[in-house]
Amino acid sequence: MKHFYTVSAVFELGGGLALLGVPSATAQLLVGAALQGPVPLTVARVGGGGLFALGLACWHARGDAQNRAARGVAAAMLSYNVLVAAVLAFAGLGLGLHGLALWPAVVLHAAMAVWCVVVLVR
Repeated sequence: MKHFYTVSAVFELGGGLALLGVPSATAQLLVGAALQGPVPLTVARVGGGGLFALGLACWHARGDAQNRAARGVAAAMLSYNVLVAAVLAFAGLGLGLHGLALWPAVVLHAAMAVWCVVVLVR
């Protein structure tokens, strides 16, 4: 489980920093469109702050992956990964958006969701 939490922490801290620092470029990679204006940039940065917080929770959970709080982090990561995979898949299939990283991100989040299930079942 320590490996799961470490990998999750690295991904989420990186994604959070990307959205906090360069939200428009991150959106361009994911959905093929830059964010314009203060409202979408602010919302993207709020999301980046949330991702950063998830990354910190995973980082701290890796030290004691067997306690109830760490299992709660894994459950939160499961819901996050399922929702993100669904939202991004809908963006590609339903909305016709496309960015270089869109489908790799869908696959990554789906794979991380499966890993979360494995961690929670153990």
